[in-house]
Amino acid sequence: MSESAPSRVGALAKLIVVLVVAGGLVAAILLPFVGGAGLIARNSTSLLDALPVELTDKTPTGSTKILAADGSLITEFYENNRTPVTADQISPVMKRAIVDIEDSRFYEHKGVDAQGTLRALAKNVAAGRTEEGGSTLTQQLVKQTLLQTASTPQEAQAATEQSAGRKLKEARLALALEQTYSKDEILTRYLNIAYFGHGAYGIEAAARTYFSVGAGELTLPQASVLAGLVQSPTDDDPLLYPDAAQKRRNQVLQRMHDLGHGGGPAADQPMTDQELTDLSASPIPTAEGVRPPDGCANALIGGFFCDYVHTQLNALGLSDTELARGGYTVQTTLRPDLQRSGDAAVANTVPLDNDLIGVFDVVEPGTGHVLAMSVNRRFGCDVSDRTCESVNFGVQPSKGSGSTFKMFVAAAALEAGIPANHVITTPEPYTSRVFHTAGGDKGPFYSLGNVGDNYPPTLTMEEALYRSSNTYFLALEDELGSVEPVVRMAERLGMDFSRPNQRSAQSWIDGKSGSFPYSPEPVSPLDLASAYSTIAASGVKCTPTPLVSITTAAGQPATGDDGQPLVKGDACGQVIDPGIANTLNQMMRKDVEPGFAGTAHDAWVPGHQIAGKTGTVQHNDSVTFVGSTPEYTGAVMVLRPKGIESVGGFGGGKPAAIWREAMTPVLANQPTREFPPADDKYVLGDRVTVPACGSPDECQAVLQQAGLRPVVTPVDSGLPAGSLVGLTPGTGSQVAPAAVVSVAVSNGVGAGAPAVLPPPDGVQPPPDLNGDGIPG
Repeated sequence: MSESAPSRVGALAKLIVVLVVAGGLVAAILLPFVGGAGLIARNSTSLLDALPVELTDKTPTGSTKILAADGSLITEFYENNRTPVTADQISPVMKRAIVDIEDSRFYEHKGVDAQGTLRALAKNVAAGRTEEGGSTLTQQLVKQTLLQTASTPQEAQAATEQSAGRKLKEARLALALEQTYSKDEILTRYLNIAYFGHGAYGIEAAARTYFSVGAGELTLPQASVLAGLVQSPTDDDPLLYPDAAQKRRNQVLQRMHDLGHGGGPAADQPMTDQELTDLSASPIPTAEGVRPPDGCANALIGGFFCDYVHTQLNALGLSDTELARGGYTVQTTLRPDLQRSGDAAVANTVPLDNDLIGVFDVVEPGTGHVLAMSVNRRFGCDVSDRTCESVNFGVQPSKGSGSTFKMFVAAAALEAGIPANHVITTPEPYTSRVFHTAGGDKGPFYSLGNVGDNYPPTLTMEEALYRSSNTYFLALEDELGSVEPVVRMAERLGMDFSRPNQRSAQSWIDGKSGSFPYSPEPVSPLDLASAYSTIAASGVKCTPTPLVSITTAAGQPATGDDGQPLVKGDACGQVIDPGIANTLNQMMRKDVEPGFAGTAHDAWVPGHQIAGKTGTVQHNDSVTFVGSTPEYTGAVMVLRPKGIESVGGFGGGKPAAIWREAMTPVLANQPTREFPPADDKYVLGDRVTVPACGSPDECQAVLQQAGLRPVVTPVDSGLPAGSLVGLTPGTGSQVAPAAVVSVAVSNGVGAGAPAVLPPPDGVQPPPDLNGDGIPG
């Protein structure tokens, strides 16, 4: 007996056993179908009812795609790398190759092929390996669907267990599917769900993985490789094992030749012997494609913006599993040009490997759309790499933003009837009459001074805002009498004090903390951008959002449990009088634009109106600039996440420079827009304009005829003490917060200049009632 005889005997014995088992299985499978059409219909209906919804859908779902505003890809979320395609997006030669090698009687059987099963069993047992598919393509579709949609390990095991019961269920489901769907639908769904190795699920992903082409472009040399992969996708991987892959491809080509296929454009004509010989001798023409990005750590652009989107999707009720399996299309607000410009500006000022964190967030006034979110790190990669970061500093509060909160004090004051030309004279330093150092009602009063010696003691609110006077705004907060209107104003405009690592709004109010205008506690850059965008939009607050729409794999809006779309559109509303916001924008323009003693000249882009405010915390470990045009609001923070060492400079330094560098190329490509003018009501207050006057006696008579009492300057006003003061139209500032008279008086002095006159006879300064050096 030869050496091969025992193996042939063993194979024959195995074949006999398999044939007996197969015969019994086939009989069990076909039993429901020999009882007539009624039994078939009854069983197929019950079987379909038991299937997961994916098997009754026409197309398996693919990855969730996150798209930028221009439709370009940001990233995908997927469990399996799959891009479903339609029947007409798959080349005919691919369909022919997979049918010939896996189920040559596909167009003849009804879901189960007893003849084909027995033939394949015999051939594979004799060969000692799988060379031809035993299950029909419909049965394989059932198996792969049950496996890939399994939600528990038990379900996955049940879909793959080697048992007669599993094969029986699989076959009966295949028979039921054939009663409902066409052959072309079943074949397309199979090609969309089959695993082709190298992480590629479905024919489109496989074509791009191995050959960098779409499924509709596959040629016979390529299609024959992919058709051979489904039986052993790992062992026959052409990128890893080209020799094994070539051998398997040649088996596919031989099978197609034997069946009279492989020739012609659709491979439905005979292949000549010479064509078979030439193709079999040729190497596999692989051209490895780039795997689609998966998750925010692999985002093609805007990793931190992607993380913000991911968080919002979870908040809407879409779990990570649903995103990975759902095949959604998420249209976002990201502007790629602005994102790239922001990335470059931040990295140029604060390099990726720097100890400092640089952030640039942009919100669109009037919509709340988050257009960019740049951080000088790569999101989500290995945290041992100092250029990587998993904390989203674009959203999460980490450090304070300094004097940017003075804008909220100014807004609250304007709303309370205190105009922009409201004059306060403060000593250096200034000690509050309302707020205590430790908060509450006890202990020493809160006191602070200005940074540097270039602050006049007497300023209008407008001057104090663009000069960023600490003493003025503590005195203005004193006039308001409580921090509550300021905190509530910040909330109304868009600040969220409920984020982790933040002091709550109620804590600020209950604690009676006078330091609120100087933002010593952590804030979110996104919240700053949102609040300032409300001012840029004339007082219209829009909840910041990165989402435009979410659609299902079927192209319909994704809905929640209430049946309503998950994304309901922009959430906007008027929260303050437009005149207040417009006046603030005009006030803050002087912080940026040349010609004024502002702090943010480095942010100016010539030819554009920019309203902004700088901020620096006590130890300079966090510096901020928030700037707006009518179209964009950008918040920039440069901070030291750990420790209190200075980052170098103030808010008008690095942050202002980042803002200018990021916004210059964007603004250069669009027309200039202007902010609405200031509202005189909020600039001048409830003023009475009186005729021009010259001498003190004449001016006193004019004021008295208007029903007003003359105002005399206090001792420390910066003007000659005890003088009667009027300001020409265009400034109209009152002398002191407690001044009785609020009037614009012209006395022939140049426009905008203060008119200082000696007091008329018999006019005395108002008494200093509270000992602060200010009359009243």
